[in-house]
Amino acid sequence: MVRTLTAASFGFANVLVPLFPSFIMLTGVQPPGISLLSPRVAVVLLALLALLGAVFTVRLLLPPRERPPTLVPLLAWLGAAILAALLGFDPTAGVLFICIFALGIVWHLCTLRFYPDPLVARAIVWSMMLACALSSLAAVAMAVARYPVAQYVIGHGRAIGTFVLPGELAGYLVIMLPIAGAVAASARGAALRTAAVAALCCGSVAFVLTFSRAGWMGLAAAIAFFVAVRARAWRTGILAATGIIAAGLGAVLLLFNVAHNPSENYTRISIWQAALQIIDRFPLTGVGPFDFSRLYAVVRAPDGDVTAFHAHSVYLTFLAEIGIIGIAAAVWTWWTFAAELRRRFLRTSPRQATIALAAAAGLFGTLVQGLIDTVSIVIFGLWLPTMAFALASAGEGFPDDA
Repeated sequence: MVRTLTAASFGFANVLVPLFPSFIMLTGVQPPGISLLSPRVAVVLLALLALLGAVFTVRLLLPPRERPPTLVPLLAWLGAAILAALLGFDPTAGVLFICIFALGIVWHLCTLRFYPDPLVARAIVWSMMLACALSSLAAVAMAVARYPVAQYVIGHGRAIGTFVLPGELAGYLVIMLPIAGAVAASARGAALRTAAVAALCCGSVAFVLTFSRAGWMGLAAAIAFFVAVRARAWRTGILAATGIIAAGLGAVLLLFNVAHNPSENYTRISIWQAALQIIDRFPLTGVGPFDFSRLYAVVRAPDGDVTAFHAHSVYLTFLAEIGIIGIAAAVWTWWTFAAELRRRFLRTSPRQATIALAAAAGLFGTLVQGLIDTVSIVIFGLWLPTMAFALASAGEGFPDDA
């Protein structure tokens, strides 16, 4: 019964990921998008996740206690966010950030702890494939049906679905599509292979319809990373990766203004300039999580956008909101993850390595996408669980083997 409930909890959390963007409505910020969930429903979902987080925290504290290599860097990252919130302009604004990030750490640790159970592993992979397929199918259907009308108008006809903004759907798929492709190629069970193919097909259509330029380059970078690492000869891998990046860049340039308002093409420049002004004034601990918009109104250029909720670059956003200390903790976490993943690659089977490498490639793709965009669903709902999934899948058997 405990194993079944544990597996079901992981499945439930993964299925909810496409709904996470609605949590932004709880911050008091009105984003330039439409949430399909009311604030009350968002509160209920967040409360359920918090309850699961509390239960799993207790389980993590029970013997046998484990201390994975990523634990200390993650706690340092959380500590930096807490420090930034306490010293920032609005400590209460950072509470949601800190709570969701703490839940992400618990999710990360639980995946590492319980993925060795084949029942849990199957629940994780199956729920990822089903969530990707269903959310992508819903996004495509809503774009084709032009419903809701307000969402269709705000998004200029781009696929959005439950993600509030097209870039968030694109960020989600930058991670999910490589994993779906790897599962489709590696699964031995016909049912899981079919689910992965469905996720790959539906997700690919939805991804194209996002017309997210940052997302397109992110996925191109993810595929290039995967191909380069898997190539037998490094020169072949580099050439293939270069071709993939060039193809992605060509697609972006060819369709640069499709489903976009051309007047918005250069708004990021003024926002980046404002972000640099904020960083220059508060370099060490930043202005506090979710406080960028508060300071942006003070330092923005006269001809810049009236409002900006983040710096349209994950790196500038981190520097502005949690400072040098925070971004140093983030870099430490990513470095530790990469080193541990490399260590596990050296002792895993090619089949397991395919899944782990696909997850790592998706993560790399989001880092490229993050150069010119800040995608909340990626930061809060995907980075930490996917890191753990990559590490765990590199060290354990494939979910449909048992």
